Amino acid sequence: MLLGVIADDFTGASDIANTLAKGGMSTVQFSGIGQAVPNCEAGVVALKTRSIAACDAVSQSVAAARWLLNQGCEQIVFKYCSTFDSTPQGNIGPVAEALLDLLGTELAIVCPAFPGAGRRIFMGHLFVGDQLLSETGMRYHPLTPMTDPDIRRWLAHQTSGEVGAIALDTVRAGTDALRGAFRAARDAGRRLIVTDAIADEDLLTIGAAAADHKLITGGSGIAQGLPQNFRAKGRLGARPEIVPTVEGPGIVLCGSCSATSQQQVATFAASHPSYAVDTNALMRGDLPLHDVAAWISDQGRQTPIVYSTAAPDTIADTQTRFGRDAVAERIERFFADLARHLADTGTRRIVVGGGETSGAVVEALELSSMRVGREIDPGVPVLIGDRNGPLGLALKSGNFGAPDFFEKALHEVGQA
Repeated sequence: MLLGVIADDFTGASDIANTLAKGGMSTVQFSGIGQAVPNCEAGVVALKTRSIAACDAVSQSVAAARWLLNQGCEQIVFKYCSTFDSTPQGNIGPVAEALLDLLGTELAIVCPAFPGAGRRIFMGHLFVGDQLLSETGMRYHPLTPMTDPDIRRWLAHQTSGEVGAIALDTVRAGTDALRGAFRAARDAGRRLIVTDAIADEDLLTIGAAAADHKLITGGSGIAQGLPQNFRAKGRLGARPEIVPTVEGPGIVLCGSCSATSQQQVATFAASHPSYAVDTNALMRGDLPLHDVAAWISDQGRQTPIVYSTAAPDTIADTQTRFGRDAVAERIERFFADLARHLADTGTRRIVVGGGETSGAVVEALELSSMRVGREIDPGVPVLIGDRNGPLGLALKSGNFGAPDFFEKALHEVGQA
């Protein structure tokens, strides 16, 4: 294993695993640490640390980094969402600083840019499409509302040191100029450096300039240039990864309430059986799992969708009545239990919408590792695990994917 990644959620892990696999690295996604290690060149550890207490996020991330270093990794990437999902208290800044200390290195890039998904950094500000981050639906996120698009300022709330920045003009000046800017930031005592990027070419330049960095932080886009650094040293295998084909019944499960997910659910439900989870009934204990499983079974050969996706005001009402954390935990547990039941009764293809939902499902399925297959949509690959035989998954962040993503994902997972 040459390159190790620590991802703060499961969909983010599959996102960057997809980037590395496309770049030609044999890649495996791990659910936590400590398990047997399949042969691979890049290992991506999926954690659920985005919304937990900062001290716990630091502890788990440092443990993951130690494990990856023990597998031989020469470079560590801390991967977070391209919308920089966090609060003023963390967790991105505290984890990044802890990893700097662990690795004994002086600085790390901070670059959540992912131009392929419309996320760009300019003058330290994060844009989603043509809008500042704070003008998008992310300002209403139930766990990590993003109300400030200035990543430098947001990160400064979370960290103990001064945050540095490198403008797009310097990135566009080339690798040597960028390396010089990194040295200048280091000499000025700045450990975390927000680096502009608005196109894939910028990310490739940043990746080349950071070839010798022990730690890199960012979204999945920052990994675009990293495989080439190892390839240039003759360290990568010549043959692409081949993953097994998966056949059998499928299901779509969606716990995300993003505007993108709402559209995807509506598109899929227009031509497939759909089951809307009544979250109030779920919280009251009036929605038995076996009733939902029986409904799925009644659909025969059709592929249904089960979703808790709803408009923000509906979710806010439920959270007010039962508590935000309690609602999130109960929805995750519901989808986790349902996925495990379905996988153990013949379902072979599972498509999941929502980062927290995806993490809960993978943990419930006890998939310690998954091979990374081809890309479905930008940032979302086919994943192949093993539970009673090959099991195909697609794990989608709430804001990712085209309107027809669920249909496309079911087909691609079946093709592997």
